[in-house]
Amino acid sequence: MTLLRRETLLLLGAALAGGASVASAGETKGTAFAFDRPEGGAMPLSAFAGRPILVVNTATACGFAGQLAGLQTLWTRFQDRGLTVIGVPSPDFGNQEPLDGPAIAEAARKNHGVTFPLTAKTRVKMPGAHPFYQWAALERPGETPRWNFHKYLVARDGSLAQAFATQVEPTDPRVISAIAATLDAA
Repeated sequence: MTLLRRETLLLLGAALAGGASVASAGETKGTAFAFDRPEGGAMPLSAFAGRPILVVNTATACGFAGQLAGLQTLWTRFQDRGLTVIGVPSPDFGNQEPLDGPAIAEAARKNHGVTFPLTAKTRVKMPGAHPFYQWAALERPGETPRWNFHKYLVARDGSLAQAFATQVEPTDPRVISAIAATLDAA
């Protein structure tokens, strides 16, 4: 069984077990999901509907943690034009997110100047990935997180516009061009 087929079956099984209806991956929008906030409660992506959203799995103890400053640069540069950056701390890759709850946000703020929203610690790789990441795997097979700081750009209409691997810096011209294109799209 191929990895994509296995991931698809896991997503559909999880949706059916949870009573959710999944017509097809193409009909689901990236804003149909919610993450938990580190301080408790939900962070529904629907609150950002109509805005581009850059969703990035992060880890404060990762060698790529310097990308948090680059994500902050994007947030500062584009938030007034409508971009939302959301950091999703994850323990999935070498357990490089050793902190929990508000301590993650505090470390990101103190060490990297982060002011954009961060979620609670979340699983991002299969099996057991958060539903957003299951959806993204269906939308962009082969472009799933293989390490921390994988980036997904959700367009204004909720579609998955782009995916960028860990090695692509947040301030890379490809990321900036993709963000500008989603911001300019009506």
